[in-house]
This record gives sequence, structure tokens and C-alpha cells, in this order.
Amino acid sequence: MSFASEYLAQLATFADKSALPRVRALHLPPTQPIQDNKGEFCAVELEDGSLGLSYVLLDDTLTQLHNGADSFGLPGVDALEVARRFVSDKGIEKTIGFATANALSRCLFDRAGFRPRDSSDSIGQMNPQPDESIGMIGLFKPLLGRVLESGARLTVVELKADMVGERDGYRVTLDASELAACDKVISTSTLLLNDTLDRMLAHCRNARWFAMIGPSAGCLPDTLFARGVTLLGGNWVNDRDGFVAALKSGDPLSNFASKFALTANSYPGWLELIQKACK
Repeated sequence: MSFASEYLAQLATFADKSALPRVRALHLPPTQPIQDNKGEFCAVELEDGSLGLSYVLLDDTLTQLHNGADSFGLPGVDALEVARRFVSDKGIEKTIGFATANALSRCLFDRAGFRPRDSSDSIGQMNPQPDESIGMIGLFKPLLGRVLESGARLTVVELKADMVGERDGYRVTLDASELAACDKVISTSTLLLNDTLDRMLAHCRNARWFAMIGPSAGCLPDTLFARGVTLLGGNWVNDRDGFVAALKSGDPLSNFASKFALTANSYPGWLELIQKACK
């Protein structure tokens, strides 16, 4: 089964055991030029206040979302049915489905009383060392300093041909097979949305550490851990109203959310969470 299919099967079990909140709203960032990593994510909000995020800068996703915002008919709709679009649809519907699935994950976490551990480590606790080979899937410019200062060798795998080449201290390539030589890898959670997860993980089979990070990494992590992901790092919304207002205006989100890190040994598992949530 694909990651998406397994993820939705877990959420369906949650729905079988407990009545779930319906969708309240879809929140979109502005269509203004993107700067400083602002405006990259939409959020689906459930009627209990749970928020789930999804990346919106693949192709023209954000423009399409804005053009169709009044016709999605999401308020009051069964959240699980919307989340199923992550499996069955493409484009903007898949984006909305992923955000909704992540909102249901937050709902489950809250009902089970589970709070992932806070993390102040922006590079997924990989602790790069001199002479190690580090892989980066998707260029995280704010993280370059931490990796390069360690003395590690950095290879970045990108999809854009115009980015290929030698840079100041690192190299950008389109060839994902070069990840096979990496000791540790850090990846954007966009892999979950563009259906490249399993292909990329296959190239990283020799890596001792695989960290997946990003605001949209708010999913149940079980299927990722089973596939070889070592750490999942996302954003935990602490102030829903402030977060939504900042997202819609394009302002920084960091004042209203904290970063978290999940590893297999710090996570009880989705079945235990459902059992606690449905007592």
C-alpha cells in the first residue's frame, strides 16, 4: 500500500471508533510574492479547532486554490471524506485532502492527550560531523549554515534544472541516486504530497538517519517510521486564532506555533492513541 492509503486507513479506524468533527474552513495564504518562507502553506480547520497544513507552491496550486475558494463547499462536510481526496485525487483536491488528513491527526493527538516533544533543532537532530556525507532533498537555505559549519559534505537533490551545479560549500544535482552515498539525509515533507516518498527512500537505504521536516509534516508517523524515516519534525499550533490570522496575511507563523520532533521511541503508535482517544 502507498503511504497515503495506509495513512487514510488509520484515520478511518479512528472514525469507526469515534465521531469526528466536520470541516469548518479552508484558510489560504495571500497570492503575493513569497519571501522568507512565508505563504507556503494552506490550512484546513475542523469544527473542534484542529488545524492541518499542506504545501501549496507545487506548480500553480496556490493560484488554483484561490480561484476555486468559493466553490469547494467544505464547511460542514465530513472531514474523513475530504481527507480521502489525498488518496484518490490530484492537484488542488489532493492538497486539500492532505491538509484535512493532517487536521484529523491533530484531532486524534489532542483527544488522546498526546503532545510531541518540542524541538529547537532545525536540522532534525542529525548532528552532522566532519567528513560525513549529508543529503538534502529539497534546498533548505536556512539550514545550510548548520550543515556546512560542521565540515560535512552536502549534496542537495532538487527538481529544478536551473539550480544544478557547484555552490559555495555544497552541490546541487537532479540525480537522486547520489543519495545512496549519504550517511544522513534531511528531507522536505513535500515528498508526501508529490508521490516521491518511496522512490526517494529507496535511494537512501544506506543512510543511518533520515529526518523529514516541514510544517506539513503533521501526519500520523507510523507508516513513515516503517519505511525508514528516523525523525518527523513539524509545527505544533499553540494559538489557533493567531496562527490562522498570520497565515492569511502572509505574516510569520512562528509566534503561534512551536516545532516538534517525533521518533519511533517517543511515539506510542496510532492504535494506542485511538484507544486513549476513545475511552
